[in-house]
Order: sequence, then C-alpha cells, then structure tokens
Amino acid sequence: MDFNFTEEQDMVRDGLSRLVREQYDWETRRKAIASAAGWRPEVWAQLAELGILGMPFSEADGGFGGGAVDAMVIMEEFGKGLVVEPFVPTVVCAGGFLKHAGTAAQKEEHIGAIVSGSAVFAFAYAEPRGRYDYADLETTAKKDGAGYVLNGHKAVVIGAPWASHLIVTARTGGERRDRGGVSVFVVAKDTPGVTTRDYVTVDGRRASEVYFENVAVGGEALIGAEGEGLALIERVTDEAIAATCAEACGAMKVAHAMTVEYSRQRKQFGVPIGSFQVLQHRMVDMYTAYETAVSLTYLATLRLGSDERTRKQAVSAAKVGVGQSARLIGQEAVQIHGGNGVTDEYAIGHYFKRLTIFDSEFGNVDHHMKRHVALA
Repeated sequence: MDFNFTEEQDMVRDGLSRLVREQYDWETRRKAIASAAGWRPEVWAQLAELGILGMPFSEADGGFGGGAVDAMVIMEEFGKGLVVEPFVPTVVCAGGFLKHAGTAAQKEEHIGAIVSGSAVFAFAYAEPRGRYDYADLETTAKKDGAGYVLNGHKAVVIGAPWASHLIVTARTGGERRDRGGVSVFVVAKDTPGVTTRDYVTVDGRRASEVYFENVAVGGEALIGAEGEGLALIERVTDEAIAATCAEACGAMKVAHAMTVEYSRQRKQFGVPIGSFQVLQHRMVDMYTAYETAVSLTYLATLRLGSDERTRKQAVSAAKVGVGQSARLIGQEAVQIHGGNGVTDEYAIGHYFKRLTIFDSEFGNVDHHMKRHVALA
C-alpha cells in the first residue's frame, strides 16, 4: 500500500509545522490557555488565511478539494504543538454534518463561514447520563409548526465558549436509546434560551455545559432527515475519531522525543540516565507503541470511505490501539522525567494530560473494544 503523501499534503505539513514551531511555542501556549479567552483568535484567522480551515472540503462546497487524509496531516501537526483551537468541532464535526447531509442553503451559509474563519462551531452531543451512546438522549426537539423547540442539557461541549454556532443532537421521536427518532440541528449560540457554563478542561482547552430551555429554531435548522440522524452522527464521529487519533500521534511523537532528549541530559550517578539499559528498553517500547498508533490511524483514515461495517471496525481498532499507546507513552514519559514530569512549568506533563483525556473522547478503549468485537 502506498503511504506516500501528495506534494500538496507535504506542503501543508511543512507550512503547519513551521507555524506551530514559530507561533505556538511552549511559553506562548501557556500564556494563551491561561488568558481569559483561552485561545488565540488571531491564530484561527491565520489558519483560515492559509487555507487550513477549508482544506478538507471539496471545491464544490467552497473548500480546496481535500479530505480525511488532509485532516489527518493537519491534526498530527496540531498534536505536536498541543494546539487548542477548535479544528475538530468546527471543521471535522460541523463541516462533516454539513457536507454529508446539509442542504444547498445550509452549505452556502455555513461552510463558507467555516472556511473564512468567521464561524466557530461546537458539537453538543454528550449528555450527563448518556455515556458513549449517541442515541441515549434526554434532549428533545418537539415539532412546533414549521420549526422545533429544543429542551435539554449537553455536557462537556468542547470549544463551546468560543463558538458562534452549535451542532445539537436531540430526540424528535421514539424512546430513549432507540436508534430511530434521533435528529441533528444547527443552532446559533445566541438564540434565546441557550445558556452555558464555561470552564477549563484538564488538558487546557475550554468547554461548556450547554442548556436549552424552550429554544425555538426554524425547520431550516434540521440537518438531514428528521429522526434518521444516528447513522449520520456515527459517520461524522468516526471521522472525528480518526482526526483525534492523528492528533494523539503528533503528541506522542513529541512526548517520546522530549523523553529521549531529557534522558541524555539528566545525570544520575555521574552518567546520563539514558545510558541505563532498563530506560533504553522503556523508550524503545514507547517508540514501538507510537509506530503502532500511526499505522492504525492511517488504516482508519483510509477506511472512512468504506462500507459502514468496515469503517467502524477500522476506527474502533484505531481508537483502542491509539488509546493504549497514548496511555503507555504518556505515563512512561512522566515516569522517566521524574518529579519534573508533574510540574506545570515542564511541557511533558501537559502532553501527558492531553494524551490521557484523548481516551475519553468519542468513546474510550473499553467502549471501542466492545464495538469492534460486536462487529466481528
């Protein structure tokens, strides 16, 4: 199988690598996540100017003709710098819903705004009691004339403090956990009845608890067919999983490199600790885990366009393998760094936090192990 990237993808990688290296150094990131805003809108505008936000969209949708592999390339570079800007919620998730099931009017209104950087989206799908079941919804959307009225609570909505719009899953029919009766809506965050409680996540990003109280939206807010949104949600979240796996691979690569470099500098008993064979073995295990994660991520990304069963199997396999690798690399990196690994001033602890939180996004290792077995 040919794993070579196109010339355009190599150019994107090189450009992003330079941007992250020059504009997203460690101290700059620390200041940004500690600020009141928690991110840098000027970086988002720069990504739009460089065409990064439009890369995964087809030219017909106003993008630059890329796809999942392009998103993978972008997310790997973001992972190296622990970039907090909401590329996955906005471009991968919201963009995915729009390009797969949006009407011509929805695409014209929202995709162009995403590509230009003027619109920021958050994906409000998780609920306090829903665990990882996308059909376990207490949020409802009741028909009201030509529109709908939404009521409910969404938890840990990543990027919501920065968002101008929300992609919301809600039940329009059936019983709780039924596969039928699930619908998807696009809702402006400033719509009356939408309230948020914002907070900082463990890995330095921003999230919100989002509450909907008699939120009235028009019929044009519905994405796809009413009550038939679950398959669409699974498709888009599989694409998001592949993208976050790529991000984790980028973070793992840097965590491993930082650990190797630290082991060469840190001395114990008058010699670098990297000369101890037991630590050499552990760092080799880290590298092997990283390479395994990369291979699984490539496979999952390439299988996103396959039939549903094949896609789900590849994505769940990647989520399990990358999750296990992320845990091993993160924990070993902190252990080898010793006390420095758990201080806020050292970057390695922040890579550990991001790699740890990765496991809980869109289903943890146990959840995807069960899904993969069920599909076998």
